[in-house]
Amino acid sequence: MPSPSPRRAVAAVALVDDLERPTRLLAARRSGPPALAGGWEFPGGKVEPGERPRDAAAREALEELGVRVRLGTQVGGAWPLGQTYEMHLWWAVAEPGEPEPAPLEDHDELRWLSAGQLLDVAWLPADLPVVQHLGGLLHTASS
Repeated sequence: MPSPSPRRAVAAVALVDDLERPTRLLAARRSGPPALAGGWEFPGGKVEPGERPRDAAAREALEELGVRVRLGTQVGGAWPLGQTYEMHLWWAVAEPGEPEPAPLEDHDELRWLSAGQLLDVAWLPADLPVVQHLGGLLHTASS
């Protein structure tokens, strides 16, 4: 029996307001393709051949949000995204600047969410286990 093909790496950022005591997480709404449009996800994209996933996460944040980021630690290991992809996710903060959806890129809206608001948006199903994991790691503003 042939072994399954390895999943292709996707690198993304869990963009937060502070690496030491994160209280808010940035969610990005997909504008396409039609099967994913309207779903919320972490900013990121495919790792290019020869590129380290960590470098891809920083590159994708700049391309999709227009900001350079300082990466923190990786969140978990490889998160499966269906049968084809796996996501490598890093904590990140923007420096300097405010993220904005880049014109003609993959997102049409960005939203900062506190721990209690994480499920207020319709996350893509494959991202839900990651969101639930992160919800336990975000601090409340008063704590």
